[in-house]
Amino acid sequence: VQLVESGGGSVQAGQSLTLSCAVSGVTFPDYQIGWFRQAPGKEREGVSCLSSSGESTYLPDSVTGRFTVSADNAKKTFYLQMTSLKPEDTAVYTCGLNWGPICTVEAYWYDHWGQGTQVTVSS
Repeated sequence: VQLVESGGGSVQAGQSLTLSCAVSGVTFPDYQIGWFRQAPGKEREGVSCLSSSGESTYLPDSVTGRFTVSADNAKKTFYLQMTSLKPEDTAVYTCGLNWGPICTVEAYWYDHWGQGTQVTVSS
C-alpha cells in the first residue's frame, strides 16, 4: 500500500488549500483515510477521516466548518479541503490508511502512512 500526499504550500491567513492523498496497492475495497497534522513541538492531531465508501466521515470540532473531506473513488484519491486557514493550521499534513471498520482520528488504528506535505499559513 502506498499513500502519496500533494497540494501543500504557503498561503496567507484566510486563504484555502486542498490537499490530495493518492492511494495505491489496496486489495480490499473497505478502508478509512485519515488526515493528520503535526506542528513543531506539538503532538500529532487527527483532523479528518473518510471511509472509502464515503458513508462515514469525521472531523473534530477544531476544524469543523473550515475543513471538508471528499474522494474521487475512480482515482482512489482523497482530498482535504481547507478554508479560512489560520497560522495555527501550520503543520506537516499526512494521510493514513486504516483497515478497520470505524472512521477514527486515533492514529493508533492506522496501518499505512504517506510521507507528509507541509502547510504554512502566515498572518
